[in-house]
Amino acid sequence: RKGMGLFVNVRPVKLIEPLRGLSPLKQERLGDLDLEIVRELSGGMYFGERGNVEENGVERAWDTESYSTPEIERIAAFAYTRAESRTRRLCSVDKANVLTSSQLWRRTVTAMNAVYPSVKLEHMYVDNAAMQLTLKPSQFDVMLSSNMFGDILSDAAAALVGSIGLIPSASFGNGAPLFEPIHGSAPSLVGTDGANPIGSILSATMMLRDAFGLSLEADWVEQSLARVLSASYRTPDIAEPKARVVGGSVFTEILREEMQRTFEHAERYGWGV
Repeated sequence: RKGMGLFVNVRPVKLIEPLRGLSPLKQERLGDLDLEIVRELSGGMYFGERGNVEENGVERAWDTESYSTPEIERIAAFAYTRAESRTRRLCSVDKANVLTSSQLWRRTVTAMNAVYPSVKLEHMYVDNAAMQLTLKPSQFDVMLSSNMFGDILSDAAAALVGSIGLIPSASFGNGAPLFEPIHGSAPSLVGTDGANPIGSILSATMMLRDAFGLSLEADWVEQSLARVLSASYRTPDIAEPKARVVGGSVFTEILREEMQRTFEHAERYGWGV
């Protein structure tokens, strides 16, 4: 990511209606979950000065959280623009009651609201943000955070939909963007055909929509996916009672068949019917 100059990570956390039952939250708390976490990707504690020393038999280690105004401005501009394209609500997450770097973060994000007056800005301490994600996640639209806070909150938010295997992501910067599911490798699944392909599929729809402007095609894939899930097809990690459990490769083939069927229908009667 650093080598590609990527400084923004976008992680959408959106409820797929046929999978509503997978969420650990009660339905009245879950609501219509559809939020995006915009995480700063190339600064903060993960890239700050660090060290480890031993003095008089006592070991001491440190990591430095550091941000400059330009680093905050570029990620905030992205988040504001993202909010403008959605419901015009932005929640900036920090720890300004304790951290000096967060105080600069809050001042900078606040000042930039003058450039985006149509966006309603809210600030929230990270501990409260974590609590609110579990109490009422539907209150959020776009959440903006530093590298470390975003790393933690985005993984916690992924649990709201029931599986980390369902979440895509996109990273943007000065060059070509990068699209990838949020989960890492799973050596224990090698040769089992048990991997969930949905995170990768939705990463591809993000690429269609955000990199190429092909919203209609992205909708086609997502709607086809929803129909396959509505027919109770599931990979083992998201299997529910009475589900039709299949391997990842079979699930993908069923999706391809559904996409082909709807494509032929659209060609015959007009695209989008």
